[in-house]
Amino acid sequence: MAAPTYRSSPATSRPAAARPAAASLTCRAVTTSAERDAHFQVRRQVFVAEQGLFRGRSGMSGRRGDGDGTDRDGTDLDWHDDDPATIHVVGLADDQICGTVRLYPLGADGRWKGDRLAVLASHRHLGLGAPLVRFAVSSAGRLGGREMEAFIQPANVAFFRWLGWRRTGDLVDYAGIPHQRMLIDLTGR
Repeated sequence: MAAPTYRSSPATSRPAAARPAAASLTCRAVTTSAERDAHFQVRRQVFVAEQGLFRGRSGMSGRRGDGDGTDRDGTDLDWHDDDPATIHVVGLADDQICGTVRLYPLGADGRWKGDRLAVLASHRHLGLGAPLVRFAVSSAGRLGGREMEAFIQPANVAFFRWLGWRRTGDLVDYAGIPHQRMLIDLTGR
């Protein structure tokens, strides 16, 4: 059975006459190698090229940069990307992949982690972030999860609170910048 998809439309509060033609937004778990490659390409564009994170870091999954075991430009890939339990998700606007998130279980106690949420800068105005987060949360819940955690850049904390997440603890360093640990209950969803 195919995984469910989530569709939403941005700019719902603007008057119809002032609203540009709304993009059709869809989120789904990666099912092909082409989707997986696009997922990684979006992440690399956002985290490495745009935000400058993971510079000089070598991938831990056997992927190589220039043949010497390092990637001079950096990579956000890690061992979770090769773990069969990890679910890679793509977000599409009018059938073009322009967003990602991944999720994976943190053991057998029903805890899940969501991370690598990314939307290409050219598509951020469409509102794809919320459907990606909701897709990850509902997927983990459907798979028996009871709670999900994510480490969020401070500028995005209010957005996650709006989606029902709560802060826990202090800011921590991740990839060289501060992040806030946040949690969401998956039961009863």
